[in-house]
Amino acid sequence: MNERIAGTEIEQLIQLLARLPGLGPRSARRAVLHLIKKKEGLMMPLAAAMQRAVDAVTVCAECGNVDTRSPCSICTDPRRKDNPMLIVVEDVADLWALERAGIGPVRYHVLGGVLSPLDGVGPDDLSIDRLIARAPQFSEIVLAVNATVEGQTTAHYITDKLEHSGIRITRLAHGVPVGGELDYLDEGTLAQAMKARTSL
Repeated sequence: MNERIAGTEIEQLIQLLARLPGLGPRSARRAVLHLIKKKEGLMMPLAAAMQRAVDAVTVCAECGNVDTRSPCSICTDPRRKDNPMLIVVEDVADLWALERAGIGPVRYHVLGGVLSPLDGVGPDDLSIDRLIARAPQFSEIVLAVNATVEGQTTAHYITDKLEHSGIRITRLAHGVPVGGELDYLDEGTLAQAMKARTSL
């Protein structure tokens, strides 16, 4: 957008919104125009909510979740205190997805990414040391990482680190999704589903 069409403040807002996942320059421009049209009812409350979030949101020192307090509401939930299972996820979005699925009062550990030597992400860039320190509190650790090369590399690295701990290490099942049709699945998913087949 040209400065003759929009002021630098508007252009800056478009550029910032365009950095968000799923938004490109055109979508960001449409979003900004909508915000401007709804300045009183949407833009001003959104700006105030974002400022409050900047001031209040923090990363939980225990699990890595984001909340307005540390330890977070999940870590301080008394129903979860004695649960012997720890679920390890790559990112906070994965934690939230599992919570939405209603898997029960479990505890989590957010790695903050996956090992990726090509991108310069090594073990020191993730919260793996913190995970190893927390591990003795649990009898089972579920590695709920994505089924990517980097995710599986990270899972193997963590498994090797905990090999002699006596803790049961498991991972999420991979294969045919609920409601999935075989005809639409890729070969890798079908092969994994065959390997992980269960008795009826």
